[in-house]
Amino acid sequence: MEPIKLNITQALNFLPEGEFDKQRDTALERLILLHEKTGPGNDYLGWLNLPSDINDKQTGEIIAAANELRNEVDVVVVVGIGGSYLGAKAIIEALNHSFYQLLTTRKAPLIMFAGQNLSQDYLADLLEVIDDKNYGIVVISKSGTTTEPALAFRMLKNHLESKIGKKQAGKRIIAVTDEKKGALKQLANEEGYKTFVIPDDIGGRYSVLTPVGLLPVALAGISIKDLIEGARFMEKITGQDTIPENNPAVQYSIIRNLLYRHGRKIEILVNFNPKLHFFAEWWKQLFGESEGKEGKGIYPSSVDFTTDLHSLGQYIQEGERILFETVVSVTQPDKQINIPHDKTNLDKLNYLAGKSLDEVNKMAELGTMLAHVDGGVPNIHIEIPSLNEFCLGQLIYFFEKACAISGYLLGINPFNQPGVEAYKKNMFALLSKPGLEQESARIRKNIF
Repeated sequence: MEPIKLNITQALNFLPEGEFDKQRDTALERLILLHEKTGPGNDYLGWLNLPSDINDKQTGEIIAAANELRNEVDVVVVVGIGGSYLGAKAIIEALNHSFYQLLTTRKAPLIMFAGQNLSQDYLADLLEVIDDKNYGIVVISKSGTTTEPALAFRMLKNHLESKIGKKQAGKRIIAVTDEKKGALKQLANEEGYKTFVIPDDIGGRYSVLTPVGLLPVALAGISIKDLIEGARFMEKITGQDTIPENNPAVQYSIIRNLLYRHGRKIEILVNFNPKLHFFAEWWKQLFGESEGKEGKGIYPSSVDFTTDLHSLGQYIQEGERILFETVVSVTQPDKQINIPHDKTNLDKLNYLAGKSLDEVNKMAELGTMLAHVDGGVPNIHIEIPSLNEFCLGQLIYFFEKACAISGYLLGINPFNQPGVEAYKKNMFALLSKPGLEQESARIRKNIF
């Protein structure tokens, strides 16, 4: 069991000498505050010991439900938004074949997603491609009334019932929702859907290791037991009994907050493996919703290198010095491919013949980090041994823990998201929702 490795050397050099050491005691206090559950948002700390709390009975029930549905369908549409979508998407994309949608030998159903946007074309296209497929639905929503997933589920449910009948459709729908209340829970009870619970004390962006993330991941044929084991491993080494010098979550939270205080307002999560693209999307939600409040917070962004070196790379290298990078590096790729010798050598690349493509990628990674540091961009480096369930479980819990500590260092509640609802009030008024007639008239008068 090899741990992920954190290296902050190329970020420390951008801080005054001794400043990092002065923050260790403060960070340790925030870690203890977290574990003693006496800080802001302490009613949403169910994720904190979740890896060690999950038992074989719980994982067994998820795996059994996944296997049952997998035997019936070729496609599963997962309906959800935010934390009810991004965690599962991140893991499935990271641990699957890059072109798994085209594999004819695929052993698990194709996982597709809906309810993460309001695009009419997207949903129409989805309904078109699944019309002749055997498919099931996993709908994920605490309340069942969040606009995007509620609308998508309404249409998908109607389509599936029209296709195979209401009774059969009910056997192919699984709801992940509140244990006792809410529109989706009520519907599930009435229709007899199989259900799993979203714990009351875990917010959406921290829910990837609950059935919210584990059920879609299990449906995709990925080992949720290994994923949990990796998170459990990281839970132990980031506990309150681990000294700050050996606690990567504490180290990361300190360095990023100090960089923020010195004007580095943007953090860019960098990967050199395209399978981590959606992991970065999950990371952006985790930190964006957790820290962006009260006029504070590091803005989370991401890039896919080397692709984005041919676009955003210019700004990162020579633009305004308001950012820092956190590079996630995968030590060992799954597959091996070597560069062949070419007789004509018109591209002048024969000097690379015999080398693996990953060796070239690693040198691009190292060369980029050196260039960016020389150009005035602090770099934090996170190395994961390989892209598998155990390592990804570590990385997920590491970022969750670090985000919580970082939020406390920032002086905010990292577990609420009061700004998320702001757009909805205007949207509902513009759609003439009953009870908002006056607000609708006011908005239309000012805008149109």
